[in-house]
Amino acid sequence: MELIVLTFEASYTRLPEMLWSTCQPTPVKTPKLIAFNTELAVRLGGDEPPDEATLAGWFSGNQPPPGAEPVALAYAGHQFGNFVPQLGDGRAVLLGEVVDPQGQRVDVQLKGSGRTPYSRGGDGRAPLGPVLREYLVSEAMAAMGVPTTRAMAAVTTGERVVRQLAEPGAVLTRVAASHIRVGTFQFAALHQDHAALKALADHVIERHYPEVAGAKSPYLALFEAVLKRQARLVAKWMGVGFIHGVMNTDNMSIAGETLDYGPCAFMEQFDSQKAYSSVDTGKRYAFSNQPVIAQWNLARFAECLLPLLDGDQETRVEQATASLRRFNDTFDLAWARISADKLGLAEESEQAAQMMAALEAQMQQGRMDMTATFDALTQLARQPDDERRQALLVLTTTPEALAPWIDEWQHQQQASQSEERWQAMRHANPVIIPRNHRVQEVIDAAYDGDFAPFHKLLGAVVQPFEASTEARRLAAPASDSEQVLRTFCGT
Repeated sequence: MELIVLTFEASYTRLPEMLWSTCQPTPVKTPKLIAFNTELAVRLGGDEPPDEATLAGWFSGNQPPPGAEPVALAYAGHQFGNFVPQLGDGRAVLLGEVVDPQGQRVDVQLKGSGRTPYSRGGDGRAPLGPVLREYLVSEAMAAMGVPTTRAMAAVTTGERVVRQLAEPGAVLTRVAASHIRVGTFQFAALHQDHAALKALADHVIERHYPEVAGAKSPYLALFEAVLKRQARLVAKWMGVGFIHGVMNTDNMSIAGETLDYGPCAFMEQFDSQKAYSSVDTGKRYAFSNQPVIAQWNLARFAECLLPLLDGDQETRVEQATASLRRFNDTFDLAWARISADKLGLAEESEQAAQMMAALEAQMQQGRMDMTATFDALTQLARQPDDERRQALLVLTTTPEALAPWIDEWQHQQQASQSEERWQAMRHANPVIIPRNHRVQEVIDAAYDGDFAPFHKLLGAVVQPFEASTEARRLAAPASDSEQVLRTFCGT
């Protein structure tokens, strides 16, 4: 067995220096490994991880892995609609890029590794709670088939981080297709550096969208490719009830992955206007607003690309606007397919989106838990008997209103019944998600030095479609006293 060896490259640092700064992680007092994602690391190269002390040194930043050349990335961004001209990696460093055995290039980044040139007075550190939340949620999202950054490691620092209170510190190691954001393009465009903007766009095309390189208008084709990925991503979020919480342009990945898990949450009791983030008081990023915000963010991306498009300014704006308008059709098509899978209907069903809208109205009216509802629906599809029908009806406060919907759904489903469609339904409807109260239980235990609940919950959420006894226990909705109605970012 060979030790895992991450062979780093640094293609991003071949871009203009305005887009990045060399920056070393700040060593911590006593790093200790909480978790290491061996499966993910093996995919990147090697067979067997080194000892825990070595891993803790690598992924705390005390002794970065051999070959790493850490840099912090510059970017701007709209935060809750307000433009901030310089943000950047204020508490993260990119160790470098790794090319896996399949030729796929990914970033490896430390998050919470100390001050950088972009910290803006912050300490550059991360509390333990947000690190555990991102580890759990990002790995659950990956297991559910939602494009996302991944967690490779989590390490405690032996130091305290002061937010509202002094909290244990930690460092997360994150793997991403890249960390290039809409905000990265905003930063280049703001400085009116045409060469830097073009170099960045060419880098993104080569790395993420090589299929558009030969297009007649490659930068317009780039925009359209990013738009498609974002529309499909948000549809997948909504299919599992995910609420990002901070859909700022600096948190929107050009690669089409879920990026920057801050005050994120999975919706429990269905509410189309649900928002958990403590800083989103106006519900700008509420559940049902996410497609609108994604399109708004893409409009900001289009503005950045205008200097690279063909024709005069009016022609460029017309081209970008026409492409932007395709967002709704792309999202609607993705949502129709997700709806068909979640309801166990034929992929080409014209009724899927209508049936889904009617069910959402029932869930909102009847105060139904979203994940539990679709899990019960999946079980009823598998074995359509009175017991499972009652198990679904008991989830609503208005069973008399839900019953006709069930009758219509079963009528529609009869034409679609097959093992293949049921399997699609099962894998569209997780048994377990990282429920807010379970994540909080894990964090509370970890603050007392007990990481066993974290590992137990992690083991369940990375198998989201398995209906074991333990998964069912951890999947149970929160009681009134257990509900967590606000989530926090940790910056």
